[in-house]
Amino acid sequence: MNVIADPALQALLSDLQAQSAAQEAETTRYFAERAKKGDLSWDGLDEGANRFMADKMVALEPAKAEFCWLLCRALRARRVVEVGTSFGVSTLYLADAVRANGGGTVIGTEYEPAKAAAARAHFDAAGLSPFIDLREGDLRQTLKVIDGPVDFVLMDIWTEMARPAVELVAPHLRPGATIVTDNTAQFRHAYRHFFEFVEDPKNGFTTQTLPFQGGLEVTVKI
Repeated sequence: MNVIADPALQALLSDLQAQSAAQEAETTRYFAERAKKGDLSWDGLDEGANRFMADKMVALEPAKAEFCWLLCRALRARRVVEVGTSFGVSTLYLADAVRANGGGTVIGTEYEPAKAAAARAHFDAAGLSPFIDLREGDLRQTLKVIDGPVDFVLMDIWTEMARPAVELVAPHLRPGATIVTDNTAQFRHAYRHFFEFVEDPKNGFTTQTLPFQGGLEVTVKI
């Protein structure tokens, strides 16, 4: 049973998820070939990899997106930050949850202009634009200003940007706020700087890796 009650929104999400899934084989093949050559680092994508990924959706898997929706509802989240919007698939789940909670804002950030434009079109089609503040550019700039306490954060971004993102968002997290970070088991080493921050007792977090595909990190501000 889907968590999304709006049939039109669910149809849009299903279509976008299918488009993303159709790109997976090509993406897997590209990175496997790069890894064989030994010229790929998960600490930062080079110009070629960034060009290749510029039109790839890489949408959060449906089960993970629905889990985030459920967490937002449980937290009664009204202010959400999404780090890495891409084509806006997971953003739609988050905005629908915020709408169901009585309203609020999902602050998204996306570096690629073409992806940001596509995401805005999807938000308009879903009627969820009023609940989304999409900021275009480098997250180290776009997340400098966050007004009000943050209830929930989704981080679905290249690993090298996870530490800068969590450092910017952390001061705004209310007690009990939750951060979900994708693929932390698969890329544990590449996420090491993120883990150094959230596992440092002075920063006030507790964290656990859940057994979703690739690992899904759930980090709580305590």
